Amino acid sequence: MFANLYVNSKVISGKNCVTDNAELMAQFGEKCLIVTSGSAAEKSGALNDVVCALNKCGIGYAVFNKINENPLVSTVIEGGKAARDADADFVIGIGGGSPLDAAKAVAICAANPEYDIDGLYGRRIPSKALPVVLVGTTAGTGSEVTGVSVLTNDKNMQKKSISGVDCYAALVFADAKYTYSMGYDVTVSTALDALAHAVEGWFSPKCDAVASVYAELALKRIYKALKVLAENKALPDENVREDLYYGSVFAGLELNICGAAFPHTVGYVLTENYGIPHGKACTALMPCFLTKAKKYECERFRQLLEILGENEVELIDTIKALTDVKNLDMTDEQLDEWCSRWQGNVKNFMNSPGGFTAEEAKKALKELS
Repeated sequence: MFANLYVNSKVISGKNCVTDNAELMAQFGEKCLIVTSGSAAEKSGALNDVVCALNKCGIGYAVFNKINENPLVSTVIEGGKAARDADADFVIGIGGGSPLDAAKAVAICAANPEYDIDGLYGRRIPSKALPVVLVGTTAGTGSEVTGVSVLTNDKNMQKKSISGVDCYAALVFADAKYTYSMGYDVTVSTALDALAHAVEGWFSPKCDAVASVYAELALKRIYKALKVLAENKALPDENVREDLYYGSVFAGLELNICGAAFPHTVGYVLTENYGIPHGKACTALMPCFLTKAKKYECERFRQLLEILGENEVELIDTIKALTDVKNLDMTDEQLDEWCSRWQGNVKNFMNSPGGFTAEEAKKALKELS
């Protein structure tokens, strides 16, 4: 656990922080819309705690539970209408990365009824938005503390994020107990996403002294937990769960400063075309990323291994074993089509050690086939 802190959002952490700090939500109004997925929020106990907290404060609520994995822009636009229909003063997002990211976009769409898909992506930043409260139930994306919302564009079914100061939560409740109900596969995939955030940020040219502190805090917790998952191949205990959850939040704080690198961008096509979970899609490209990091940032690479207490071979073997993405059926025509979207100075490519190109992306993807 870490101390309560202010970033762009107010973060309250620790066991039972939702019910113990219910009164903090009253500042945002008398009605809210809860944005979540199907049963995960209920199974984790987070939905029940939030409802109890709202009832305690006399805050009315409606529930919008249509958020699927890789949420569509059309769904968050629908959620914005649901918030207006409920006369919601604020939005509460409960769940993993998809519901939390969606809640941010719902809050923007609620305040801007004229937004269609192009309007949301092309909005002036900051746009109007309802206040957002976030309660995470997975240990991976760090969405609780980031100013990013990753959505799927209905027009081409490609993942594309929105970001800006209007995408930060006003209040975050960070309680690792809500992650205890995650199954093994989801635990692994989300942890790999958090690892990708931390590693990619560590090698970013924007990784300043503050980001390096967040990265080191994240890396030590996340990798230690991943080693346990790799060795035991079973659900972790509560101590490991806490390491994973708070590690993912620290990685999110680092991500705010550093941004992501090419594994996140290139990984999108693995999710879009093969249904590979986001975390594993990112770390499928991690061996390629680490090879470039060793070449172009050799001292930072040495420091990374020192922080992890690992050697290069064991690090890559652990990532590959947990990721398990290989033998994908790809044609050169498909690869050319996917890589056509990465022409020019792609932000996350330029944020990678030595830079990255569409041709390198094609080669890295082909190695997975």
